[in-house]
Amino acid sequence: MLTHPSSRSIYHFTPPSNWMNDPNGLVYYQGEYHLFYQYHPESPIWGPMHWGHAVGCDLVNWQHLPIALYPDENGMVFSGSVVIDWKDTAGFGEAVMLAVFTHHKEGRQNQNLAYSHDSGRTWTKYAGNPVLSAPEHLHDFRDPKVFWFGSQAEGHWVMCLAAGDRIMFFISPDLIHWTPCGQLGPGLIATAGVWETPDLFELCVDGSQETRWVLTIGVQGGCPAGGSGTQYFVGQFDGCTFTSENPPETILWADYGADYYAPQSWNNEPSQRRIMLGWMSNWQYANVTPFTTWRGMFSLPRELTLTRTAAGVRLVQQPVPELRNLRGEHKHWQNETIVPGANLLAGLQGDSFEIAADFQIGPDTESFGFRVRIGEGEQTTITYIPGEQKVTLDRTHSGQSDFHPGFARIHAADLAPIHGSLRLHIFVDHSSVEVFANHGQITLSDSIFPSAESLGLEMFSKYGATQLNALDFYHLEKKP
Repeated sequence: MLTHPSSRSIYHFTPPSNWMNDPNGLVYYQGEYHLFYQYHPESPIWGPMHWGHAVGCDLVNWQHLPIALYPDENGMVFSGSVVIDWKDTAGFGEAVMLAVFTHHKEGRQNQNLAYSHDSGRTWTKYAGNPVLSAPEHLHDFRDPKVFWFGSQAEGHWVMCLAAGDRIMFFISPDLIHWTPCGQLGPGLIATAGVWETPDLFELCVDGSQETRWVLTIGVQGGCPAGGSGTQYFVGQFDGCTFTSENPPETILWADYGADYYAPQSWNNEPSQRRIMLGWMSNWQYANVTPFTTWRGMFSLPRELTLTRTAAGVRLVQQPVPELRNLRGEHKHWQNETIVPGANLLAGLQGDSFEIAADFQIGPDTESFGFRVRIGEGEQTTITYIPGEQKVTLDRTHSGQSDFHPGFARIHAADLAPIHGSLRLHIFVDHSSVEVFANHGQITLSDSIFPSAESLGLEMFSKYGATQLNALDFYHLEKKP
């Protein structure tokens, strides 16, 4: 067993014990955010999949509940989604909570239903399962994302389903009888990796009445930081099929770190926000990362919007404002000149904190940024390189990394300043670093495994001064 060198995260969701991967069935109902997830309660290594379950009212504090769905004679319980059947289209009752999930057994994958009359505390599997069987030639046929499309009177249910190198779309009046209606791919896949865990939703562009649909997909291999990652498409959805507005050679990534996979968003979010979170691991090394009693963590919940850029309409991700309730001790600086060899943060330490910094890009600086979780031989570095217009997240010396040769690397993304300035919004939580750059136009998410004693912080400027417009530092802690 590899011992986890750092304590459990403060404000990122982790399982009660043992293995966790994909988020599943995210739905809001009767004052609660429900968070289901792929769970193996008996081992810290992936195995027979269950659905774990937690609820919360603020996207930050979570109460663990008993396991929702167990494997049975039909197989393991793979990923899926949860909806509220307000109109009793399926016949299980009005406003019933209904899960649509994949059963996996001996290489066959089929879609199934379960329903709950008590806000997800107990579940009954539909006696007529499966409701959608895989074609004989398809091995990968899984991870249904289901939502209602159109008006209550004239709409229908939509299912997005991962099927190897494509996403297939199905429609249904009742969640039981499904008709194929379109697909995306092949020819648009970014890598040789299998597609998984689709999500599909509509967003406004820059807060206007103009909208686009966004399709997110987990890609198992060959992503920018190596291994698995999350690709997305922007386009239109007509209730039956999705059409990307970008050419096939335009590859869009939701995150440029190594640890943001299989993200899902909440159905029925009460303020009409699109809130998403992902699994902070990578299939290159997920089964061998350090652990004590638990293995697996989710990213921060992120509010998604769209903005128009010179390259086209693109996804923007921001940490949800509910995280501000974690803020404790606060330090503020403004109009500072950062010179080589100086460290504005020299008096600070921490393993759970937030940094929000705005810089003015000058002509002489080679690079600038932050080093966090600094200790003996350890540091994680966030750097901006003006000459290359690139932001990097370097975990080559972040702590324990000998469990896999692909872990200790530098991850990078192209990022141009906005009117000569750059904003870095950074969250550190024991064994994770998430960077939201230029108001969430670019994100990088990485897990790290530093020693508990590695608490130092540094702000640096290399080969020239950097102008700091403003910086806010907050210790983050759970409030009673």
